[in-house]
Amino acid sequence: MHLALFDASLGTPHASRNFKRELDASLSIFQVNQGEMPPPVGAPDTPSFDGAIISGSQSSVYDDRPWIQEFSRWVEGAIADGLPLLGVCWGHQLLAQILGGTVKGGEYELGYVQVHQEAEDPIWAGIPNPFTVFATHSDHVVALPPDATLLATNDTGIQAFRHEQVYAVQFHPEYDRQTAEAMIHSKNLPADDLQIALDTCTPEHVAAAQAPKQLFDNFLDHVASRDPQSSPALDA
Repeated sequence: MHLALFDASLGTPHASRNFKRELDASLSIFQVNQGEMPPPVGAPDTPSFDGAIISGSQSSVYDDRPWIQEFSRWVEGAIADGLPLLGVCWGHQLLAQILGGTVKGGEYELGYVQVHQEAEDPIWAGIPNPFTVFATHSDHVVALPPDATLLATNDTGIQAFRHEQVYAVQFHPEYDRQTAEAMIHSKNLPADDLQIALDTCTPEHVAAAQAPKQLFDNFLDHVASRDPQSSPALDA
């Protein structure tokens, strides 16, 4: 299976390393914030992607940056073509915005948190309800796209949704403890807030956060089950 990984993490090493570790698939990695874009949807004589994953980012999806606009156009084409997509954190927000949802800035959610499933879906196969996972974001999807299914929430709001072939999760199932602690230390927040987040990085929470990693295998199962006749092939 061949996936595109769109790394929008502004040069941090964590995204590519973590996704490579967790995904049992070959990956073509595009540093989209550096202008590395795939060829246009439908370009001839190029390898086909079976699916794609969009990473987190330190930017905001509503920022007026040329690379976000260019990448959004590519994603719009991929959605129209029926390519299975998984958005994580910033990717979750970008997919929501493209599909007609609303993203706004708000309070930071930082550290290991608990998330509750709100609807049955194959993406949750083998994952307990509720589950523990790492989160780091201050932007939030505050309104779902039309016709999207709410899949998960917690006290901060929407944590996951599905729209046809698109899955999106606000949390980071790919994170390990090294990444979690590094991301906490990188935040420009009051020391007390950082310590509260660091205090969630316990062996128990790190161990509990292993279960949601099953989400990646479940997404690959979703990609594999896609009917190739249901939509045109995506060349990218």
